[in-house]
Amino acid sequence: MSTSTVYLARMRIRNPDQNNGVKIRDLCTAAGLSDIITEGDLTAVKLHFGELGNDTFIKPVFVRSIVDSIREISGKPFLTDTNTMYIGSRHNAADHLSTAIRHGFAYAVVDCPVIIADGLKGNNYREVAINGKHFKTVKIAQDISDSDAMVVLSHVKGHALAGFGGAIKNVAMGCAPPIGKRDQHQGMQAEINESRCVGCGYCVTQCPFDAIHMGKKATVDKSVCYGCSACLQVCPEQAILFHWERDVPRFLERMAEYALGAVSTLKNKVLYISFLMNITPDCDCVPWSDAPIVPDIGFLASTDPVAIDAAALDLINKERGLPSSSLHCHHEPGENKFTGVWDYVDGGYILEYAEKIGLGSRSYTLVER
Repeated sequence: MSTSTVYLARMRIRNPDQNNGVKIRDLCTAAGLSDIITEGDLTAVKLHFGELGNDTFIKPVFVRSIVDSIREISGKPFLTDTNTMYIGSRHNAADHLSTAIRHGFAYAVVDCPVIIADGLKGNNYREVAINGKHFKTVKIAQDISDSDAMVVLSHVKGHALAGFGGAIKNVAMGCAPPIGKRDQHQGMQAEINESRCVGCGYCVTQCPFDAIHMGKKATVDKSVCYGCSACLQVCPEQAILFHWERDVPRFLERMAEYALGAVSTLKNKVLYISFLMNITPDCDCVPWSDAPIVPDIGFLASTDPVAIDAAALDLINKERGLPSSSLHCHHEPGENKFTGVWDYVDGGYILEYAEKIGLGSRSYTLVER
């Protein structure tokens, strides 16, 4: 098994010549940004702009540091993401761009364009062959597939279905159009716990596929349910569930295969930078931001998406959980923090499968800057 290098910059600073922006640029240099980007490369800076109402997405000022680093080596950066399959403020490119600008990702701040990679309604994509266990081809947003290089900026945090979201999830879901996101969720189908359901109907208003119907209790039409979890996130009675043991491993495998397809067209011209700060229980896709579950740690950089996610999980688990957070167990250093929130999902399985299909290595050397 090969060992990958992951660079770490912690957030402690007591030096007038240092700040977090400088640390991020130093990480870009250490991790080999100049080896990945050559002069004139159209470089996708893949990030999540945050759902409207969320406020823990990556700060635009940090993104500007990375844009500046790309420009210094004569790359041509643009910020990008893809449209969502669920109802929200990023469901089409017009709303998505408005949300990005409202969250500070305007040209005057980041000094580069913002391009929604799968077009106005998410129909701009191409099929990429991978010959995987679940997919022979995957659907990747064309403006990402057409890029010469990519820098993936991931805010590491929890996720109700995946356990956690890091570089692999960012690339898998974030480089896919809505139909590709459906491919990954296929097989994850919501179920109603009738003993908990009070018939409020809120889940019906949030389902993007009209898969939930109301009588005295909610019912799910499984022929049209794509398992997006929008209903799970909002049910006030926690009456919605999934068949976790059966469906989650399959879901994680599908994500890993999509991630493989997203980066395969770019070959070795991808750098991953992960932000271990504001480590919240939920994805930035939800229109709120809960309290962090552990203290801020710092920034990671690597050319290996599996290694950087493995390092992020290890660093997070070494922390003591914050007592005022959503953690209901696993507060002690060394315990799995994300299963302390989402106890039915072991998100670490994706690393095992991703390594198996050749996306990267779980074995890493951590180098502190």
